[in-house]
Parts: sequence; structure tokens; C-alpha cells
Amino acid sequence: MGNGTVEQAKVLDALKGVKDPELHVDIVSLGMIEDLRIEGDRVSLTVNLTTPGCPLKAQIEKEVKDALAHVPGVGAVHLKMGAKVRRSIETEGDLIPEVANVVAIGSGKGGVGKSTVSVNLALAFARAGASVGLLDADIYGPNDPQMLGVKAQPEVRDRKLVPVPVHGIKLMSMAFFLKEDEPVVWRGPMLHGAMKQFLGDVLWGKLDYLFIDLPPGTGDVQLTLSQIIPLTGAVLVTTPQDVALLDVRKAAAMFKKVNVPILGVIENMSYFNCPHCGERVEVFSHGGGRRAAEQFATEFLGEIPLDVRVRQGGDEGRPVVVHDPKSGPALTFREIADKLAAIISVQTFKKYEHEIVMKS
Repeated sequence: MGNGTVEQAKVLDALKGVKDPELHVDIVSLGMIEDLRIEGDRVSLTVNLTTPGCPLKAQIEKEVKDALAHVPGVGAVHLKMGAKVRRSIETEGDLIPEVANVVAIGSGKGGVGKSTVSVNLALAFARAGASVGLLDADIYGPNDPQMLGVKAQPEVRDRKLVPVPVHGIKLMSMAFFLKEDEPVVWRGPMLHGAMKQFLGDVLWGKLDYLFIDLPPGTGDVQLTLSQIIPLTGAVLVTTPQDVALLDVRKAAAMFKKVNVPILGVIENMSYFNCPHCGERVEVFSHGGGRRAAEQFATEFLGEIPLDVRVRQGGDEGRPVVVHDPKSGPALTFREIADKLAAIISVQTFKKYEHEIVMKS
């Protein structure tokens, strides 16, 4: 630290006046300040947000600059905005030792577009600057590689599998190990072993988020996962009609039973915007996802439209978030990603709140 005209204590006091808008705690107590240097009248520092692509980044940046401008003697401020995702889980042994957050994406039944949501959500997080992995654990219909246009197979290094890199995420899928058109008839113990291998025998490396695309329903894979690794939480995907809610309710009850928090609900195929007249048509009714979120006392993360670009993107291995990033559906996925990242951040903070407050 420099011994210039500006006092470090006054700089830190000023920064304590800036609060994280989501956590409502000052950025100094949260440990968001790094590399604070004072040289004469020049102050340089890094502010690490708790989520990459934080929608409140500009607000925090302005508040920090305003706070420092009022400190006597400060002439210039060099501010770098970064991000450090906090760990929400503590893993034991050699399963995913460097993964900070694990998010399961589930649905009560098939056909709701869960894999489409998983792929585009993982890509939206990566595009915001996070390091992301995607595990396609849907043993009955693993199609994430097709949706991502992946033809490569995972390599083996030091007797471990290397996930396939694609569009800035790391992918591992059951599809890499199944023969085409062969039905999967696996019992619980076999599934338990396979899931353990996908976590322990894969070189995931350092990840901010690992998304797990689950099979539909409430079967062995879901139970196995909750037994072998701690999950940050689950995101439930549904379609708008009331009949879909019955299935989501079962999935929510199952996660609750194994103590996995429900982070939020996403309504897929929510509505259709007619490309000719622009009229919004609610093909499958409307509002089921929001009602489900209210019922489970969790967040409603957003509505994804029934859009030909999303469907084409999945069929052709050109996900909409990457190949049409300015389209309505892609922007919706980005908004949902921002909201989910904030929810995880707040949940993690609550977990360690006592330690953080004690340090401050």
C-alpha cells in the first residue's frame, strides 16, 4: 500500500458505503475489493462481482467511482470490474473438486424442451463470462451433443475422460457411450455407477457452474445425484398448461424430499408470436409456470416462446443463444441466466452470511 496523501482507512470507509444491490451488504464486508493500491492521489482497485455478466455491474461501478470522488485528496481512480463466483457446495473426495456450483435441470415429464433449455442456459452463462460445464445425464434420450452440433468424442487423459469443448462450455454426455437406436434398460445400481463415473472420472477442472440435464421424471438418476454430490439446487422446466403442473409438482416434491433447493421454474413453449401478423398466440394455455413457482414458493425465472429459431437451432446443432444472439429467445435465455445467477449468489451468501458478517 502506498503512503500518499490519501488515507487508506478513508478509502475503505467510503467503499463501505457501496452495497451489493442483491445482497444488501457493503462490498468491503463481502470481500469484493482486491488489489487496492494508493499512490499519491491515485487510487486503483478491482471490484469482483459475485456473478459474471451481473446486470447491476454499471450501477455498482458508478457508485464506487462516486464514493471515491468524495474522499479528500483523490485525484484519479483506476477501477477494474471483475467477477468471482462463490462456492455454494462443499464436495468430498475426488468428485468434482473444483466445481463451485452444481445446478440440476429437471422436469416432471418428457417433451417440455428440457434439453433445449439446458443447452441454451449453459451457453448464456458462458457468454456472460462464467466457466461452464454441461453434463447430459438423460440416459434415455441424450441429445445435447446433437443440439450443440458436436461430432467429436471425448479424449482420454491420465485414464480420465476429457469433456468435449464446444462454444465455450465443456460437454459430457451419455450419448458418447450408447449405440444409436439401442434402447437403454439400466437398473439403479448400474445408473449409480455411471453417474459416479461422469463426475469422478471426468476432468471437469475449475468450473463456476456445472449444469446437469436430467432425465425426465423422478427416477434413479435424480436420487443417485443427490446422494453422491451436494447440489446447489434444481431448476424445473414446464410448459404452460395445467396438466403439466401435476408432473412438475411430483418433481418438486422429489427434490424437496432429498433436500435439494428449487432455484426456480422456467416456462418453455410459453407462447407463439406469429411471424406474419405479430399476434401473440398462447398455444398451450398460459401462466402454468408462474402458478407452479408460487405453489413451491420459488422464483419464476421466465417464459421462453415457442419459436422456430429455437427448434431449428436444436435440430441443426446451432443453438439460438450462440447463432442468433440478438433474437428474442436468445435475449430471454440471457435474462433467465442473469436472474438464476443472482438467485444462486444470494443463496450462497445466506449460507455463509454469519462468517461474512463476523469478518466485517
